[in-house]
Amino acid sequence: MRIDTGQHLRLGQHMKLAPRMIQSMEILQMTAQALEARIEQELSSNPTLELQEESPDEQAIEEERAQEKRDDKENTRELVVAENSDKTQADDFERLANFSEENADSWESNTYESGESYHISRNDGEPDKKHDAMANTASRATSLTDQLLAQWRLIETTPELWRAGEYLIGFIDDDGYLRTDRAMLINQAPQDITPAQLDEALLLVQHSLEPVGLGARDLRECLLLQIDHQTRQQMEEARNQSSRNHRANHEDQSHEELSLERALISDYYRDIEANRLPKIAKGLGVEIDDIKKAIVNLRQFHPHPGRLLVTETPRHIKPDAIIDFDEEEDRYVAKLTNDRLPAVAINPRYTKMARDSSVDRKTREFIGNNLRSARWLIDAIQQRENTLLRVINVVLEAQREFFDVGPQALKPLPMTQVADQLGIHVATVSRAVNEKYIQSPRGIYPLRMFFSGGTATEAGEEMSWTAVQAKLEEVIKSEDKANPLSDDELVDKLKENGIEIARRTIAKYRKQLNIPTARARKEY
Repeated sequence: MRIDTGQHLRLGQHMKLAPRMIQSMEILQMTAQALEARIEQELSSNPTLELQEESPDEQAIEEERAQEKRDDKENTRELVVAENSDKTQADDFERLANFSEENADSWESNTYESGESYHISRNDGEPDKKHDAMANTASRATSLTDQLLAQWRLIETTPELWRAGEYLIGFIDDDGYLRTDRAMLINQAPQDITPAQLDEALLLVQHSLEPVGLGARDLRECLLLQIDHQTRQQMEEARNQSSRNHRANHEDQSHEELSLERALISDYYRDIEANRLPKIAKGLGVEIDDIKKAIVNLRQFHPHPGRLLVTETPRHIKPDAIIDFDEEEDRYVAKLTNDRLPAVAINPRYTKMARDSSVDRKTREFIGNNLRSARWLIDAIQQRENTLLRVINVVLEAQREFFDVGPQALKPLPMTQVADQLGIHVATVSRAVNEKYIQSPRGIYPLRMFFSGGTATEAGEEMSWTAVQAKLEEVIKSEDKANPLSDDELVDKLKENGIEIARRTIAKYRKQLNIPTARARKEY
């Protein structure tokens, strides 16, 4: 085999995205919160971009113009390279301009006319809104590990067990469980910690830290730890009041109830999961009603004790559009919620400087690059708003029955259909609906939800998969709980309603809706 080098010509087509197109796609895909942060970042890094005040009065305009004239000479002196420090300040401008050199050839060469303004409208004029939001932001919560270590430092034990317990706490997850395999814990433990010390330290962790149930390996052990802890508390309370006969009777009753709960978890845990109450009643020799009461009493114990110390921060959803019904025109209309976006515009002072030949060349290049970057940003935001509103309007027209009736009336709406209708690429539609939400009279929904596939009913009507799930949930809610419907029977029920789907699809939708099997839904 011969290996050599040479020059070859090859004809081909390649698509290269200009920086402006890339920025436009990125901004289109951004959520409202991400776009707000992007604008704030651009305001801090681009001197040619400024906040646009909302509807200033004539007197304020005149005062601003007068101030600009007074400051024009001073501002120009700050930006123009002085003769006595030509080299130093020229290097500074060169450093500031380096961030855009790679894409300079692709950028547009046009500049702004004096006084030309591109802005994003907003409804609030609060000058300190960002400062107020930062002041009202909650402080970062302490992690579960840090809180447990703070408790563990107060435990009196031997240095060896203390180190072993500290090591184990590092493996406890946010639910409060120690799910790491014992063999792995032993293999990764420091050499001075033995397996016996790990086992002893785990018991100390489980019975010393609060809330009770921390350090459990699974839900079964977590519940048993809490049951035993409550039993000890009741026994201690009973001993303190042993002189009262009526209290002693209550003690016996409480212990009997807890013993039933403990037996359910320790001996019949899998049977409870499968809802085999008759089998449990026969095995324990008790009535089914007693078992049902014990199961209800088990709900007082927390299945994830770690969540009592560290709660997940709820995700704040800000709708990108609000849907209202126009009774006069008998249609739904959409309005974008862009009131939080800072209103930005081009500073005309820098436009003049970019075209002033008396200004240093490097200074004009730096200002020109920033002017183009500012205009690209504003144009991309305006294009984002226009595209998003057009897509939402198509959704409102195609899914009118959803807003009138509910999820069961949702129809299939492929993105390709919307793209063809608007004359844009399907990828543009996908980016436009990415992580966007709309607020309607029926609630807040992700915009992507309206673009699901579907099936046709026996009547020939199109029905989305979301609507099929809603119908399935409706059928299960109306079933006889003493004799719930199996998946095969659910297939027949949906077929009676004109919806024909497979049994495996029913099982799939049940899992998505967190609906248990027929055996688990049975009520005795």
